[in-house]
Amino acid sequence: MAKTILITGAATGLGKGTAIGLAKEGHHVIATVELDAQITSLREAAKDEGIHLEVFKMDIKNPADRARMLRYDFDIFVANAAINEGGPLGEVPMSIFREIFEVNVFSTLETAQLAAQKFVRKGYGKIMFMSSMAGTMAGPYSGLYAASKHALEAIAKSLQKEMEYFGIKVATINPGPFETGFNDRAVEAKWKWYNEDIHYSPATEMREKDRRVEDQFDPADMIAKMVEVIPQDSHKFRIAYPPETEEQMKKEEAENWTKEI
Repeated sequence: MAKTILITGAATGLGKGTAIGLAKEGHHVIATVELDAQITSLREAAKDEGIHLEVFKMDIKNPADRARMLRYDFDIFVANAAINEGGPLGEVPMSIFREIFEVNVFSTLETAQLAAQKFVRKGYGKIMFMSSMAGTMAGPYSGLYAASKHALEAIAKSLQKEMEYFGIKVATINPGPFETGFNDRAVEAKWKWYNEDIHYSPATEMREKDRRVEDQFDPADMIAKMVEVIPQDSHKFRIAYPPETEEQMKKEEAENWTKEI
């Protein structure tokens, strides 16, 4: 059965691929982008694929933009919009950390609240949060993003229990590292403010950790998984993919109970 699906952050990467993929499967997709200029490029990409996307501009930090969600009727809300930046937690400018939380946590919850209000009135619906393997894992120089996704996991868990009363479903999608450019931009970002003459964090160590982005998965696989799962009426609360990422997440969580410092 075809669904009407609203997905944020659909201008690029997994969001764009998933929006197009869902439309190809016959679903009515409402895709939001952060900037006006991205509307045209996403519509052209959809036209090239022979499908139709309903596209509008919604910077999720902007209250007026968020209010546009209320004009649409949809069955599933996918909170996909997010930003990522790496760097040492001990030295990162707090303005950067606050911006990550503003987008990935506060503004994301505000969009989910609007979806929840609509679904409560309708008596059904599903909210899917785009989390990450970083929702349960954390490593050196990636703590900014991981902290925001840990917070999002807590939001999803609580909201799932609250919305169950109304018959509304809540779930998370937790991708591993996929080569969309999202992770590459994140590891590059810290070099804009980091100064080896001022900061104590070792540049050589950070560059070594940056090499993690050299080994990423094909995004087509994750897009196919999202296109498969998002319209489903029933599935696991947490969708971690690929399987090796799911195993990594479980392994690290288990190790946290035995780790000594």
